[in-house]
Amino acid sequence: MKKRIIRQGSLFIYLIFISLNTTGKLLAQADTKKAITTIIDREYKPLENLYKYLHQHPELSLEEEETSKILARELEVVGCSVTTGIGGYGVVGVMKNGPGPVIMIRTDMDALPMREHTGVEFASNKTIKNKNGEDISLMHACGHDLHMSSWVGVSKVLNELRKEWKGTVVFVGQPAEENGQGARSMLSAGLFTRFPKPDYALAIHVNSALESGKVGLCFGHALANIDVIDITVKGKGGHGAVPQLTIDPIVLASKMILGFQTIISREISPQKSALISVGSIHGGTNANIIPDKVTLKLSVRSFDDEVQKSLIEKIMRTCEGIAFTAGLEPEDYPIIEIRNEYTPAVYNEPELTSKISNHFKQILGPENVLTLTPEMFGEDFGWYHRENPSIPTLIYSVGSVHPQKMAEALKSNKTLPSTHSSLYLPDLEPSLKMGILSMSAAVLHLLPN
Repeated sequence: MKKRIIRQGSLFIYLIFISLNTTGKLLAQADTKKAITTIIDREYKPLENLYKYLHQHPELSLEEEETSKILARELEVVGCSVTTGIGGYGVVGVMKNGPGPVIMIRTDMDALPMREHTGVEFASNKTIKNKNGEDISLMHACGHDLHMSSWVGVSKVLNELRKEWKGTVVFVGQPAEENGQGARSMLSAGLFTRFPKPDYALAIHVNSALESGKVGLCFGHALANIDVIDITVKGKGGHGAVPQLTIDPIVLASKMILGFQTIISREISPQKSALISVGSIHGGTNANIIPDKVTLKLSVRSFDDEVQKSLIEKIMRTCEGIAFTAGLEPEDYPIIEIRNEYTPAVYNEPELTSKISNHFKQILGPENVLTLTPEMFGEDFGWYHRENPSIPTLIYSVGSVHPQKMAEALKSNKTLPSTHSSLYLPDLEPSLKMGILSMSAAVLHLLPN
């Protein structure tokens, strides 16, 4: 009986310890959230103004000169050691705060060549001349303006809370995400050798299908490998009245497009995700003329490197086979060019993702943290893990749709404007605040105090 009483007493003491320990953690997390939100609330107006300025002054990929200057100045204000001109207009700011892990936070900077139709007072009216001297409009339709503003906000939070963490934070302002060249350019310029090599690399991306005030994380492969391919289909032109004297490249191109879909349905395992999309087909000048050639532009997407390689090989085989059956000589087989725009699949390291997801549930509330499924979009953030697989990476979604608009869209079965739409605009205040709060919390959770 005596031994039993002792054990019960020990268990009682142990349960008290667990309760106190859990309460202590919850109090610490509450204090962390309060400290971050206090800074965000105080700095919000300048950050909102920064967002609106960036939104009104977009710059194309590889042309982010003024944007990079703005980001560099913001990092200098919070005491970072700043280097510019990394891989083009890339910016790197190093915030050192004693010994400890190195966390990289990346934002993208570039905009898209499209006209904005949101109608807000801070809408972009910017135009530039293209290589042909034509006017083209520019717009931040993919949320990079909100990414940058959140990134600056995080730098302010971490600077003010230096007593709460130890280590180094590397702020990376990356150019040319939209054309897939920015991450590679910065890595080639020595991002991981000239500056502290990260133990973790983090990024956010706005989500046009997720309510503002919420975040979403995907475990493992989150975004796809993407290759862009140009195909010139040759033929033998002539009069539309005598097609027997021609080899019609429009017919050949049509067979190829249908053949590509058969690759997906009959040559790739249904257990593997794969996608071939033909986004452009051009050929001919008149109804009664069979042209000499047709051009196709397509994208190829998958999560698996071997599947990606197989898709490209099967596309080539399909094109050559159709050309052969049409009677073309080998020298007239289709010309297949793979553009230098490849982006590797984005991989969210599961252990890191789980750690941050659990922390978000405690800081933000479990109802505001969603698990997402992989999507076929591309993001050159994948290059950082591909360059050095030992670095765990995580890119997560920040909701950007007003809850009322989301509810109305679901009720009426309507589609909301997505990113890359001329009508896309995030629900600014809650989206920006959540971007700063969530990333600041993630970094502080990974760094010792």
